[in-house]
Amino acid sequence: MSYTVYVDGQEGTTGLQIHDLLARRRDIEVLRIAGEVRKDNAERARLLNAADVAFLCLPDQAAREAASWVSNPRTCVIDASTAHRVDPSWVFGLPELARNQRERLRGSKRISNPGCHSTAFILLVQPLVAAGLIDSAARLSATSITGYSGGGRKLIEQYQTSAVPARLTSPRPYGLSLAHKHVPEMTRWSGLQSAPGFMPIVANFYKGLAVSVPLHLDMMPGVDARRIHDALSTHYADERFVKVRPLSDVDALDGGYFDVQACNDTNRCELFVFAGDGRAILLARLDNLGKGASGAAIQSMNVHLGLDEALGLVP
Repeated sequence: MSYTVYVDGQEGTTGLQIHDLLARRRDIEVLRIAGEVRKDNAERARLLNAADVAFLCLPDQAAREAASWVSNPRTCVIDASTAHRVDPSWVFGLPELARNQRERLRGSKRISNPGCHSTAFILLVQPLVAAGLIDSAARLSATSITGYSGGGRKLIEQYQTSAVPARLTSPRPYGLSLAHKHVPEMTRWSGLQSAPGFMPIVANFYKGLAVSVPLHLDMMPGVDARRIHDALSTHYADERFVKVRPLSDVDALDGGYFDVQACNDTNRCELFVFAGDGRAILLARLDNLGKGASGAAIQSMNVHLGLDEALGLVP
């Protein structure tokens, strides 16, 4: 059986990556909009309603508008923007979130694709909150270092000039208003009562992302690194795309350094627990354009259509 797919916003980073992933598929017919009518809303609406699956790779307000045009009850909309990620009428597109999440994805025609930072954070924290190892009232902090592709076309152009400006050659913290757009979904879907203190950092490499969450184990009665690692290992034991590495995995380090880009060109997220002296650091790494964006969207599409979840994806 074949399916029709339309990508609204096909010229952006996420849209282009979705096209690349779908190009490998013989079961997918990609509907394309002609260049001269790319901004014609009537034509966009026609294609959205003609598709079995429509991906929205648009800014938030444009995604809300495009979603409102879809009247065909057969069309499944997968929104890659932040517009619907905490909307209760949309299903959060993270199949590993809960035991019934895949069932919810199969039954919904409105799916919100998670953000890259939030995917890594939620995969680390949510199972531990659910198991009672992290109190839902805990005040957590998190840091994410990411490649510049996550910033979209304008940021990519800044970094890919023939001579990169000196100010871009060092890692640059941002989101220092503490109102990063991923924080609401990080809070909601991890099960926390309060928003984490979150600081992302963009660096001079194209893609790859690692989120770290420090824990003071001596302030968590009855909890040690082994229990945390065991809880994560049990929760993701049957998952193809989420892998828990050995506790304090020294083999994952290169002379003591952690490789943020080791999951690039895959749909894999790797989770780590490093521990010592009453403290632990939880780490998750993924490709911010793979499991953090386009790969996740394709994974949700596969689940929704009842296909092999890994079809067209690299574990």
